[in-house]
Amino acid sequence: MIRFFLLQNRQGKTRLSKWYVPPPTGTSTSSPLSPTSNGNQILSANYSVTNNNQTEAEKARIEAEVHRLVTSRDKKYTNFIEYNNYKLIYRRYAGLFFTIAVDVQDNELSYLESIHLFVELLDSYFANVCELDIVFNFNKVYLILDEYMLAGEIEETSKKEILDRVKFLEKLD
Repeated sequence: MIRFFLLQNRQGKTRLSKWYVPPPTGTSTSSPLSPTSNGNQILSANYSVTNNNQTEAEKARIEAEVHRLVTSRDKKYTNFIEYNNYKLIYRRYAGLFFTIAVDVQDNELSYLESIHLFVELLDSYFANVCELDIVFNFNKVYLILDEYMLAGEIEETSKKEILDRVKFLEKLD
C-alpha cells in the first residue's frame, strides 16, 4: 500500500504531497475524548487542533528528511531506500524528485514503473510538463493523481482511460 506520494524539486520545495496514511506521531498520554454532563464523550476541539498541528509538523519533518535522503544519494545506488517502517522508491526527472513510500514487502519495481507512468500522464496532459506547470496547475495535477491512485492503491493503469476521465471531469466544471 502507498503511504504517501511526494514531488519535490532540488531545493527541497515540495510541489505535490499526497498522504494516504497519516504519519506516525509520538505517543500521547492525554485522551482526545472529554466527558460531558450526560456521560457521553465528545472530541475535544483543542485536541483536534493540536493533533492536526502535530500531524502537519510531522509531515513537514518527514518531507524534509526524505528530500535529504533522496538528493544526497549517489547515482550508482538503487532508487530504493528503507526508511522507518516503509520503503521509499524515488525517481528523478530533470530537477524534480518523485517519491513514493510503500510497505516494506511491496514490489519496488512496480512502484518505480508507476512513477514513470505518472510522469507520462503529466507529460501527455501538459504537453512536455515542467515544474511551472505543476506549480500553477496543481489542482489538475492532483486530479490526475486521484484518477491514477485511490486510497493508497493504483486504481487505473491505462494512460488513455485516465486522461479521458480527466478531460470528462474538466467538461463538468
